[in-house]
Parts: sequence; structure tokens; C-alpha cells
Amino acid sequence: MIVSKIPGKLFIAGEYAVVEPGNTAILVAVDKFITVTVNKTNKKGSIKSHGEKIHWVRDNGRIILEKETSSLQYILSAIKIVEKYAGDLGKKLSYYDIEVSSQLESNNGIKYGLGSSAAVTVATVDALCRFFEIKITEEELFKLSALASLLVNSRSSCGDIAACVYGGWIAYTTFNRNWLLNKMDELTVSELLKLQWLSLKVEKLTPPEDLTLAVGWTGLASSTKDLVGSLKDKILNNEKAYNKFLKESKKSVDRIIAAFKDNNIEEIQRQIEKNRELLVELGNVFNVEIETPLLTKLCNIALKYKASAKVSGAGGGDCGIAIFKGNDNLDLLIKDWERAGIIYLPLNIYYKG
Repeated sequence: MIVSKIPGKLFIAGEYAVVEPGNTAILVAVDKFITVTVNKTNKKGSIKSHGEKIHWVRDNGRIILEKETSSLQYILSAIKIVEKYAGDLGKKLSYYDIEVSSQLESNNGIKYGLGSSAAVTVATVDALCRFFEIKITEEELFKLSALASLLVNSRSSCGDIAACVYGGWIAYTTFNRNWLLNKMDELTVSELLKLQWLSLKVEKLTPPEDLTLAVGWTGLASSTKDLVGSLKDKILNNEKAYNKFLKESKKSVDRIIAAFKDNNIEEIQRQIEKNRELLVELGNVFNVEIETPLLTKLCNIALKYKASAKVSGAGGGDCGIAIFKGNDNLDLLIKDWERAGIIYLPLNIYYKG
């Protein structure tokens, strides 16, 4: 039996801007996990996720499910990419059972917004590479998982993939997706891994010692793909405003990275507030609800306790984050959040072994 356990993630700053090549976001991996197990079988395989088990067979190299479902698209995409890579390397394909278990959603199945699609993609890629005895580096795990993710959502920044792969705090700069999508039509998976991906950069960050990150959940799931897609469809109407947002977001994120290196929590907090302003303005200009009323409440409560706060990710629900110096006011914040209907998630930063 092969087991892969991959962490969830949170966006800290740089949302929306990071979907554009060369733009940077800050993310962190957290200690809630998706676990994928793989076992060898004969004649047919299966995928078990959310309590449902679906069998599959191969037909001319394609995976055919006994019952069609959209809920397995990231897992199937990961299988497709890894099996193509295994084929490039001359590996013989066999049948296997995949089982997925997740801590990235509530007891009643609502996603927290901790990057479950990214985590299940990375976990499936990692487990299958080990199943086929393919040794890969962290960078290759990122690239294989990003290729799988792009087959499902060609607009993905893949920042969440990077956080799941590298762990800890990272500054992630997006590669040129259009360039890569064109290369995907021309090259094998093996050749794609050897390429230097244009603009891609992952930098590990060390946070100031007394930085405290608090996470509040609104209880509502949102779709990053839908929100980013909605914004993308409206950009042509006001490219000037969008380009101004990109420029200001880059400046703010660069200042946060510098503040991490200088151990300057006050500057990190200032730029988190600036990032919040930029996202709220972006939502207003393009009529996309990024900061919902409950997320506004989450942020305003945090301000009472000398924390800086903003949405985490695409907004529209899911989580908000608050950043403190020290943790003296954390208990008071949690109580106030809970009175407002915001659920505190007791998450810790996850660092890889």
C-alpha cells in the first residue's frame, strides 16, 4: 500500500493578480490534509472518494469509468498525466485502487477553502509516481501536478499546487500559462518537465517569530474557478483599472516579502490591509463579490484587536485571515468571531519534514 498525505493551503496576499504570468502571491501550507492511498489490483481499478466507489478499466490507454462523474476530474487528470509520464519512461501500466480521505471540509461536507482540489491532485500524482517507481523532485511533483490541474482549469495560477508541494510559507510567481498550454500540445510530459517554465519562481519565506495567523471560516463554500472566470470575462471593459490593480498588488506583495526578510510585522500588517483595499476595490469596479458581508465583519472584528485581516483566496465565502503581533488578543477575537457566526479554524503552519 502506498500512502501520500498532502497539506491544505491558504492564500495570504496577491489573489487574482497571481493568475497573470510574472505576478506573485504569498501562500502558506496548513496542517489539515488530504490522504490518497494506492493499492495494486488485477483486471479493473477503482476510485473511492466521499464514500462512493467507482470502478474503472483501460481502453486503448484511456481510463473509462463505469459511471460518469465530475467530482473525480482532478484525480482523473492526475492519473492521465502520471500514466503518460510512466509511458514516456517505458513503465508498464497496471490496475490499482485509489482511496481518498479529506480533512479539508466540514463534517457535513462543505469545503473550507483550503485548496482541496490542489491537495488531491498533488497527493494522487505523488502516490502514483511512487506506485510506478518513478523518482521525482519537488519541482517535478509541482510540474506534474500543475499539468494535471491545467487540464481541468486552464486559468489556474497553480499557486495552491506550489503551497501543497513545498509546505511552509512561500512567495509564488506564476509561469506563463499560454506558453505552457501551447507546449502541452507539442511535447511529451517528460519533455515538459525538462523545460524551464517561463516566469515560474517559488521562494521559501521565514516568518517573524511573533507573527500569529488566525483563520476564520464563514461556513459558505465558494468556487475560485467561477469567481476568477467571472472577473476575467469583464476585464476588457476596463483594462486600465485592472492593470492598475496588478501594479499595486505587485508592489504590496513585494513589500510583504521584504518585510518577512526584515522581521517587520508592522509592515506585513500594513500591506495586508493594502491588499484588502485592493481586492475590495477590484470587486467593486468589476461587480464581483469578493468580500462578502460576513468576510467584512470578520475583518472589522480583527481590526478591533490590532490585527490586520482580509479574505483568503478568491473570496465570495470560504475563509478570512487575521495577522497579529503576538497572540494576546487571540482568545477575544475568537469569541467575537463566533458571536458573529464566524468559525475559528485552529490551524498550524505545516512544514515538510
